[in-house]
Amino acid sequence: MTATFNHTIVASTDRHASARFFRELLEIPDAPSWGPFTNIRLADGVLLQFAEPPVDIQMQHYAFLVDDELFDRAYGRLCERGIEHWADPQMRRAGETNTEHGGRGVYFKDPSGHAIELITRPYL
Repeated sequence: MTATFNHTIVASTDRHASARFFRELLEIPDAPSWGPFTNIRLADGVLLQFAEPPVDIQMQHYAFLVDDELFDRAYGRLCERGIEHWADPQMRRAGETNTEHGGRGVYFKDPSGHAIELITRPYL
């Protein structure tokens, strides 16, 4: 068997709110959850497990590859909700998207302060 990515734990200030944010933004159905985790399952089977650690949360970066149609819907939801967003990871081009790497991209923060990126084309 080759190695594949299976899951990661995403530190959250409110695991239920974080999972709901991603389910709504990325149009992901509920996934079974257990113990201290509230889970979402991406289309490729990878689990994102949201948990509330007893430590300060350090910002992490998570990038999601989406098709153009989902990008349009997700970007519309960001704008409707007044979520601050940027075209660049340095957060200098506020209120914009980018058209780099032959697709589109946008950066924003999730409810726990993690840097999230949506892209329509992979970098490589």
